[in-house]
Amino acid sequence: MTRLDTGDTAPAFTLTSHTGEQVSLSDYAGRHLVIFFYPAAMTPGCTTEACDFRDSLEPLRAAGYDVLGISPDGPDKLVKFAEKESLTYPLLADPDKGVLEAYGAWGEKKLYGKTVVGVIRSTFVVDPDGRIALAKYSVRATGHVASLRKALQLA
Repeated sequence: MTRLDTGDTAPAFTLTSHTGEQVSLSDYAGRHLVIFFYPAAMTPGCTTEACDFRDSLEPLRAAGYDVLGISPDGPDKLVKFAEKESLTYPLLADPDKGVLEAYGAWGEKKLYGKTVVGVIRSTFVVDPDGRIALAKYSVRATGHVASLRKALQLA
């Protein structure tokens, strides 16, 4: 599994959003972008993380950051998740896990003491030139957005 690091070129992608639109990394060229990868919509940890991003969206946007959430869920499940939790940023479906793999967010991880293959909860900040400005792997759902805001000096 390849992990991205600061300075690496962010892997390009085009995925379907919960609104049915095609969203590409290139849509955010010239802008700062936060991409977070999460295991499954409507699970407790993922709901906590997604809602934390929702609640921090205005300060992030005010500082020039857009937010995307990516999971292996299909668009239909993402529609329900966005509606139920009033999520106002794009949620992207990656059911074939190609983008998850490209970002190093799919692979072996420990879950309740067992080694399993799945989504590695990860967050990336992409700079306006399309390079990784910050890469965080195996983040905790609770408190992660606050930690990210502090790292971005937005706390």
